[in-house]
Amino acid sequence: MNDVQLFAFESDFVSTLRCVPMAVRFKLDACAIKLSLRQWSRFTRSDRQDLLMAPCEAPAEVEAYRAGLVALIALRAGEPARALVEAACEQWKDAHNVPVSVIHQAYSVGLAAPSRSQWARLTELQRFVLLKLTRDKHDNLNFAPAMSEFGIAEATSRADQMQPWLLGALA
Repeated sequence: MNDVQLFAFESDFVSTLRCVPMAVRFKLDACAIKLSLRQWSRFTRSDRQDLLMAPCEAPAEVEAYRAGLVALIALRAGEPARALVEAACEQWKDAHNVPVSVIHQAYSVGLAAPSRSQWARLTELQRFVLLKLTRDKHDNLNFAPAMSEFGIAEATSRADQMQPWLLGALA
């Protein structure tokens, strides 16, 4: 899995890493730590780069990442790390079924929902990104650019928008 990828839709901040890139958000969910933008802003550029590059896939790597992040938050932000309150949504792991929230978000921005085969061809990180960009509490301006970057953005007509998910006919 390539979990250090930076995406073009993040280009307005990735050169400085002033915001938390999706690749780091992926790792934060894996280790179940909530990191605020304020805490992230207290990290050095080197800290941010290290968090981006550090492995976080195998159980031992996830635990090491978590321990390092907890220590870094205490050191730089002067406060304890907080656990994620809600369990991380892991629908991105299912490469065979497009989550309903992704389908709805695609239609809400005038795009066809990814087909099952398109969804399956995405990397785990790409599926995570699309799912993360459907969350209610965020402005999801990067959803359409991400779909485009991942090569699955297809415009749809209003008449076609609701039918596929109502019929469960995503092919």
